[in-house]
Amino acid sequence: MRSTKRLAAGAIAAALGVTTLAACGGSDGKKTSGEASGSGSKTVTLVSHDSFNASDPVLKAFTAQTGYTVKVLKSGDAGAALNQEILTKGSPRGDVFFGVDNTLLSRALDNGIFTPYEAKGLDRIPADVQLDKDKHRVTPIDTGDICVNYDKKYFADKKLSPPQTFDDLIKPEYKNLLVTENVATSSPGLGFMLGSVAKYGDDGWQDYWKKLKANGVKVVDGWEQAYNTDFSGSAGGKKAKGDRPLVVSYASSPPAEVIYADPRPTEAPTGVATGTCFRQTEFAGLLKGAKNEAGGKALLDFLISKKFQEDMPLQMFVDPVAKDATVPPEFTKFGAKITNSATVAPDKIAKNRDQWVKTWSSLVLK
Repeated sequence: MRSTKRLAAGAIAAALGVTTLAACGGSDGKKTSGEASGSGSKTVTLVSHDSFNASDPVLKAFTAQTGYTVKVLKSGDAGAALNQEILTKGSPRGDVFFGVDNTLLSRALDNGIFTPYEAKGLDRIPADVQLDKDKHRVTPIDTGDICVNYDKKYFADKKLSPPQTFDDLIKPEYKNLLVTENVATSSPGLGFMLGSVAKYGDDGWQDYWKKLKANGVKVVDGWEQAYNTDFSGSAGGKKAKGDRPLVVSYASSPPAEVIYADPRPTEAPTGVATGTCFRQTEFAGLLKGAKNEAGGKALLDFLISKKFQEDMPLQMFVDPVAKDATVPPEFTKFGAKITNSATVAPDKIAKNRDQWVKTWSSLVLK
């Protein structure tokens, strides 16, 4: 299944020798308030992929505000977590599901696992990310951009300008420089492929990948290997003597390279090819059959509150969706501002995803 770790900041921290602690109450599956989530319970259970994180002060603020304690049930990558909720439809493992993104949204909605709820504060969320705004089965929580990252030192040493667009990547001067993830097993890999679909259309993306393959693109199973082993610009890649100065990662990867470094550099060692990006939006929804529906609604309200939205960037390395949320200076100083990220409609993804993956595999892996 696809990984949804849009940054895997913990992996970057580990590569830099930093220990990170998850600040999610109850993520070990134990009760956090002496009672299970249910009618009248003061515990609300959030089912999520493994990348969910929030600071202790923010979770405590939710408890102080509502009386509910959050228990986080992490369930692997988003695809696996979503499949479990589909299998237990009507008898969910928790009250709220967080982490279904626009590449998987139609599957979740078509299987009817959510109870509609219009969260308080939606007027602060841009309409273009409210992909279910007529029915409110899901609430947008964050966005992030999958983009090619480059090793600044490599290109400076070679006196070569780094690529900036999809078209650049197939030029001969960038031959054998790019590593990307398997579309069938990785969320960033899938996002990068979808970006090529958005750029070149239904009739052109296959030819693009033929050219990319001819130009020496390397494909690995997942983000961890691509970024922290093969990519020469990351802390992990340097240790592993990675030899690929281009990698499919995230627009928020450069800030992580700075924030987790000790001492911190004055600028990020990596950059972003801003013309290669695909926009992901993550959603949360009230699970149908939730035992603590009132707590679930309160949690959805809180997930789009200014306090939670401003906590997310340095916890999960994603962008808030709330228009009134301020992004930390480290996030903006060292990250890339993406203004032209590609998108593909969720219903089009749902209709074509499996065939696109099969076609890509036959073109690139054989």
